[in-house]
Amino acid sequence: MVGESGRYRELMVWQRSMEVVREVYRVSADWPKEEMYGLTNQLRRAAVSIPANIAEGQGRTGKREFAHHLSIANGSLHETETLLLIARDLRFIDETTCDTLTSRTAEIGRLLGGLIRKLRPTEA
Repeated sequence: MVGESGRYRELMVWQRSMEVVREVYRVSADWPKEEMYGLTNQLRRAAVSIPANIAEGQGRTGKREFAHHLSIANGSLHETETLLLIARDLRFIDETTCDTLTSRTAEIGRLLGGLIRKLRPTEA
């Protein structure tokens, strides 16, 4: 699982996070141009960070490093959720779109949590 080239693409959590990235780019495409270097950019970067850290961690040599990068991905996931809520509050996205995306991020959070638990050493 750890360090095997390209194996991250087989992880459901990576696949789901890539779907969220595509959706974030789609929904933010029509946001106000003055937000291009503000909320739009920050949301896109946070969303991209999720699958990027999953891939980077899987490419590392040990479980501890993988778990560390999954933790970073989880932080980016929470940032993404918060930015989506801000976008909703600013009326850049509607309630339904926000709910759909945050439902997907919740699923990713569950998948990340399970993978992190799996990588932790078992306690005797």
